[in-house]
Amino acid sequence: MTSQKPALLISACLLGQPVRYDGVGKAQPDHIMVRLLDVFELIPLCPEIQGGLPTPRPPAEIQHGDGRAVLAGSAWVKAEQGEDVTRAFLQGARQALETALAHDCRHALLKAHSPSCGNRHIYDGSFGKHLRPGSGVAAALLEQNGICVWNETEIEQLLLASSPPLKRDN
Repeated sequence: MTSQKPALLISACLLGQPVRYDGVGKAQPDHIMVRLLDVFELIPLCPEIQGGLPTPRPPAEIQHGDGRAVLAGSAWVKAEQGEDVTRAFLQGARQALETALAHDCRHALLKAHSPSCGNRHIYDGSFGKHLRPGSGVAAALLEQNGICVWNETEIEQLLLASSPPLKRDN
């Protein structure tokens, strides 16, 4: 029997899974998780792990663009020591999209600022903790395919956007 709840693709690190580059998770507070679980069937995924990267791993940032530019082939993802990890990020983005489509996800809740998952801002490629507007590779691919991407600071907006419209009496 399938769930009556809509599926939500969610960054595994936001569930506390230790999959981030630094080997830790970023679990959301219990009261937030209860609200999400009340509305959604959660589908956890880490695009970087799905792309074949280990945990822990060196930090990576997008060089000369954002996730859209990486998808277009005009930017790339480099680890802090210079290793090109673009292929893994592209593979992880494709896996995220396949998973979202397989579960009919219309929304994704992803980790802010990540070179995979960031949806509003990402680090600027200097490894100096400076943010710039743009999205990560997986977030960009999901958005290009009609999936609304949110981050952990936008959970209230996600819940509002996914609520069924109120019925009015005439």
